[in-house]
Formats: sequence, structure tokens, C-alpha cells
Amino acid sequence: MGDLLLVRHGETEWSMNGRHTSWTDIPLTENGREQARGLAGLVGRFRIGAAFTSPRQRARDTAELAGFPDARVDPDLSEWDYGAYEGVTTVEIHRTHPDWYLFTHGVAPGPAEHPGESPEQVGERADRMLAKVDAALANYESSVVLFAHSHFLRVLTARRLGLPVSGGALFQLATGTVCRLSTEHGRPVVASWNIRP
Repeated sequence: MGDLLLVRHGETEWSMNGRHTSWTDIPLTENGREQARGLAGLVGRFRIGAAFTSPRQRARDTAELAGFPDARVDPDLSEWDYGAYEGVTTVEIHRTHPDWYLFTHGVAPGPAEHPGESPEQVGERADRMLAKVDAALANYESSVVLFAHSHFLRVLTARRLGLPVSGGALFQLATGTVCRLSTEHGRPVVASWNIRP
């Protein structure tokens, strides 16, 4: 069985500023585009049987620039719906909610089209995505790569390792990096994390 490669999209203006970005389609900065191009060599070391990407343009552009223009778009790879916290920084949220922590508290409700997601809802999406990954790993007998977003990939990692959603807090994830989840003695492990070209 192959590995699961996780790629966080390249830098955007909002990721540089620490603003929560889910549905807002912020483009990659020029540095983000360079980060994405640099990922091709890292991911290219693996035999990839299936590639999936979030529907957000920053993830799709990262996939294309990294050499996967035909990555399958899957809405389950979308970033955590931040509801009322879209575009807001953690520092700003802490001014009114000093103890707030995304992985345990979730978000404040947003507009009807983007009401926000609870940690449990994000965990359910991660579990659905992992079922698709497992099917691809079984069918192709090679690695799978996912192009997505920081908080969602952190939750997915926690779920892959058998941790609760809140365990995603343990995995800091930088823009334009590759992480590799593998197995050891039949159990899931983190083989590498936050690798840059």
C-alpha cells in the first residue's frame, strides 16, 4: 500500500496575514505560485495513483503548478467553513473571546450560504475523504496526493492517526509544504511533516 501525501496550497495574501480563509477564493501570491512549482519535485518522487484537490482556486492552482492539472476536484477537501470568522484573524477573535480555540470551540454562525462548521462536521468530512483515499490506495497500489488547506488537513491527519478532531491542533502546517502519512507494522504514522522543496 502506498503513502498518503498532503499538500497545503501555496501562500495567499490572507494566509500571510493570518486571516481565516475558507470559501473566499483568494489567489496565490507570486511567492505562492513559486512554492507550488517547487512542490513538483517533492511529490514527483512518489508513484501517484490518484490526486484529489479542493474546489478552491488556490488549491487547484497549486495542484496544477505541482504537475497535477487533472487532479479530481472533491468538495470534501474544502477548508473548514469558518462562518462569521471568514476573513478574521485569531487575534481579532481573541479580543472578544479570549479563550477561543478553533479545534474545540468551532466557529460563530455565519450567513445562510456559509453557516460555519462544528469540529464534528469537519471530522465527518475528513472521515469521508479518508474512505475515498483508502479505496484509491487499494485500487492503484501506489500513493495518493491531496491538495487542500491547513485546518482541514490537520483534522484529516488526526482522524487518520485515530485521534479526535481536536488532535488536529498538534500538527502545524505551513503553506506550500508536503506531509507524508504512511504505515509502520500496519498502523498509520507520520513519516514526514512540513517538507519544503
